[in-house]
Amino acid sequence: MSLTLEFSPGDLQASKACIAAALADVAIKLHGSKPGSPPAQLLLSPVDLTQPNAITQYIGGSSLLPESSALEVLNWLDWEETVLRQQVHAQDSAGIKQAVQHLQSALGSSSHLVGTTPTLADVVIYAALYPVQDQAEGLQKYLQHLGQMPAFQKGIEQALGKDPKQALQQALPQGSLPQKPRVPIPGKRNILITSALPYVNNVPHLGNIIGCVLSADVYARYCRSRGYNCIYMCGTDEYGTATETKALEEGLTPQQICDKYNKIHADIYEWFDIAFDKFGRTPTWQQTEIGQGIFNTLDKAGQLVEQTIEQLYSEAAGKFLADRFVTGTCPKCKFEDARGDQCDSCGNLLNPTDLINPKCKLTGTTPVLRTTKHIFLDLPKLSPQLQAYITDTSSKGGWSNNCVQVTNSWMRDGLKVRCITRDLKWGTAVPRPGYEDKVFYVWFDAPIGYISITANYVSDWRAWWQNPDDVELVQFMGKDNVPFHTVIFPATLLGTGEKWTLMKNISVTEYLNYEGTMFSKSRGVGVFGDHAKETGIPVETWRYYLLANRPEQSDTDFKWSDLAAKNNNELLANLGNFINRGLSFVYTKFEGVVPSAHAEKGREAVQELGQQVGPLVDTYVAALEARKLKDGIRIAMAISSVGNKFFQDHKPWEALKADKELCGSYLAACMGLVALLAALVEPYMPSITLKVQQQLNVSAESLHLTDDFLKKSYDLSSILPPGHHINKPEVLFRNIADEEVEQLRNRYRGTQSERASASNAAASSSSSTSAQAVPSKQVKAGKQSKQQPKQQKAAPSTDASAASTSSSASQAASHQSPASQLAAASSSASSSAAGGAPAANGQTSVKKEGKKKDGGGSGGNKKADDQPADISRVDLRVGVIKKAWRHPEADSLYVEEVEVGEEAPRQVVSGLVKYIPEAEMQMRRCVLVCNLKPANMRGVKSRAMVLAATSLDGLQVELVEPPEDSAPGDRVTVQGYEEEPDEQLNPKKKIFEQVTPDLKTSAMKLACYKGIPLSTSKGPCTVHSIMGGSIK
Repeated sequence: MSLTLEFSPGDLQASKACIAAALADVAIKLHGSKPGSPPAQLLLSPVDLTQPNAITQYIGGSSLLPESSALEVLNWLDWEETVLRQQVHAQDSAGIKQAVQHLQSALGSSSHLVGTTPTLADVVIYAALYPVQDQAEGLQKYLQHLGQMPAFQKGIEQALGKDPKQALQQALPQGSLPQKPRVPIPGKRNILITSALPYVNNVPHLGNIIGCVLSADVYARYCRSRGYNCIYMCGTDEYGTATETKALEEGLTPQQICDKYNKIHADIYEWFDIAFDKFGRTPTWQQTEIGQGIFNTLDKAGQLVEQTIEQLYSEAAGKFLADRFVTGTCPKCKFEDARGDQCDSCGNLLNPTDLINPKCKLTGTTPVLRTTKHIFLDLPKLSPQLQAYITDTSSKGGWSNNCVQVTNSWMRDGLKVRCITRDLKWGTAVPRPGYEDKVFYVWFDAPIGYISITANYVSDWRAWWQNPDDVELVQFMGKDNVPFHTVIFPATLLGTGEKWTLMKNISVTEYLNYEGTMFSKSRGVGVFGDHAKETGIPVETWRYYLLANRPEQSDTDFKWSDLAAKNNNELLANLGNFINRGLSFVYTKFEGVVPSAHAEKGREAVQELGQQVGPLVDTYVAALEARKLKDGIRIAMAISSVGNKFFQDHKPWEALKADKELCGSYLAACMGLVALLAALVEPYMPSITLKVQQQLNVSAESLHLTDDFLKKSYDLSSILPPGHHINKPEVLFRNIADEEVEQLRNRYRGTQSERASASNAAASSSSSTSAQAVPSKQVKAGKQSKQQPKQQKAAPSTDASAASTSSSASQAASHQSPASQLAAASSSASSSAAGGAPAANGQTSVKKEGKKKDGGGSGGNKKADDQPADISRVDLRVGVIKKAWRHPEADSLYVEEVEVGEEAPRQVVSGLVKYIPEAEMQMRRCVLVCNLKPANMRGVKSRAMVLAATSLDGLQVELVEPPEDSAPGDRVTVQGYEEEPDEQLNPKKKIFEQVTPDLKTSAMKLACYKGIPLSTSKGPCTVHSIMGGSIK
């Protein structure tokens, strides 16, 4: 495959790809845009990669990303992208200096960041520092060493030309650099705003969005409009058991899960117009450095205790089990699928050892109790200091009643030591000998994410987080997160004895329910962020409805009918009506020019309008200052109602006929009120404010809620100057009809699985109805008439869970080449006339109807073709390859004799020659698919298929192996899918092809279907080393 890199000459990011190509000896064509032409987007064709580090990773491949140190290298790529590159672009001298110090510390006396030869880490760091080498004191030896290497010299010259400095100056003109990160300003009001970090293992639903990010966004926008010096920090919380669990379910690694869902979250929030100053992630070197620093300080201060506890241990998995890796029966309500940390049925918090009949979620086996050591935060010792903080701050900060009640209940019941370590791999490492297999517990680690994300935004993060005299910390969250922010996190910071910026104000929401029931991520109940984008209802309507219905004091309910009513009656008939009527009247009757307010005519009416609106604006400001967001939007809509009444009462269309100057006074006030409303609704509906701003023909700055602007609410005609020209008005809102409401309600009714079943049933019913309409003489037994419509293909998924990842690392990974030899072996297999699709190891899946024949399978029933296409329909059995030899007519194929518990062994053909040596194929245990139609493979009949796993890069293939004490012929099943399999799979229905996308290897190297292990009665099936690979 020929690669072409398109770029603009002087693009520093292109130099990364050029250096990587030279180092890895990869040929790429360079296509630089011509001088004077518009800048070209960096693009690697034909794989369509645009992210610089993703392009570099793709080109460099495994030679610059060694498997043994891949995670370390990828961490450097992430740090360069999120920290170093931003500091260089922003010309942040202090930040660059701190980054250089970090690099010095990491390098020590080494010539390379990772290992002893150049890796991708060296490539991207060198390119990032190239324009600021004079500021990189202490790194000169490192940079000179790399700069003297021919590959680095060639890459720089290819991207930047013979005179790199001149090329950089031309490519980065003044004014093109991003704004520098904000830091606290002495004497100004400095506000640090956070919203609870959304967990990365799922798609956020509307309740999550209103409870955290949307509410904080409204307050942050208000603060910016008022001229306060504020920053809004958020990001995905990515460490912990839930991520590992989700990775197991989807057959991916934790990093791949995080990359995938971080992108989904970021895209949803971008669509919802959430204006973060920084939306980051927790797995960063800053998180490790700051988190471990806090831990060590607590340890030195004597605030940590070590205790030996009994914990469940999985002998099959060879590890202690974190809470969520254990399931069992709840001891309180007897719910049979309770988690080790909480029962989803009764809501009670649990310990894994409380469960009745506990099971390891990883292997399905029964765990045993063993003793292990963990570290605990000594909350009882910190209680007096913590109580003093709570008493003082809750009063001064005006904490809401629900927040105070939850916090006081924790303190009243007495605090206990709290474990802050867990037996996991995916998390921040515990910096203590003997704890190499443990990480920080997510609720100790996650709040530190606020700090580390700020450190990713600005190098001097301490100016925000260790500056309580100049900075107010305001936090937004749902009520379930309260104790971690009012008890655990402040206790952690207080315990260090250092001067931290502790939370002053907190805004807490109750629950948003969905059509009388609870939103559920696990069951897919309700409307999720990606769904909102699909409905065709604009973002301003969603934001308005959620904020007007914000559950501030008690739970509220999302209803489709209520959404439509608020849109039609409040946005369209009230706000949109007033703005459009006023603007249209001025545009058509006054030629688009704002009239003057007459000194006498209409003065009394206009003053009376100001006396009504001004106090309401004061109340609006007071509500927003107190973070009563629901009151704020209610007041803004009340002001709009006052405007509508004024317009209707004074009838400017009649005044125009009688006295144009009088009419002009009315319209001058109305135009001022339109501008005022645009400013007031900006925190809530920024997209509407932008439209009104464009129609008013004013700047965004002129609509900021400064003290001077707010004073003009008492004299509305003073807001816009007379003679100001407006643009052509456009309608702001559309009507949502009853039919649309009913359609949306039906679309999102029930659970996700119920909706899928209903969709399948509808498709099946439609297909059945069509078949019945065909005359019987056109349909022969066992065959489909040419006139009978084919089964409709499933529509492309629009669920965000199917979205691809977008970070640099994951974008590159998603374009890795498949195992071409394996594919070639598969495609070379002969397909029958029925159109069987070749499988990865050479077995062709073809149609076989009727009774079992020629060893077609052991299942005793023949399932109807309209049954769900899941793993239960596939006959999987344990096999032992007694001997294997090269196919006499195909170099890439093995012929195997496999014992599968029948009278005679089965003969199987597999395309594994280039991946597994012949000697290693002898007497190998394997898993067979036994109910595919026998296929002739280059003259040799294959009567089953051997399951094999392929790595993400397609370079590795391994057999799926059953437990050692499983007997040939033992069934291999998946929990929840234990029904009898088909006698033979129907290839036209592509059952096996529909099953294989959900067959993957987990981070524990288990063979899984939808995250559940393939198992015999003796335990789970495994692979040797492949994680996150596909199975077929």
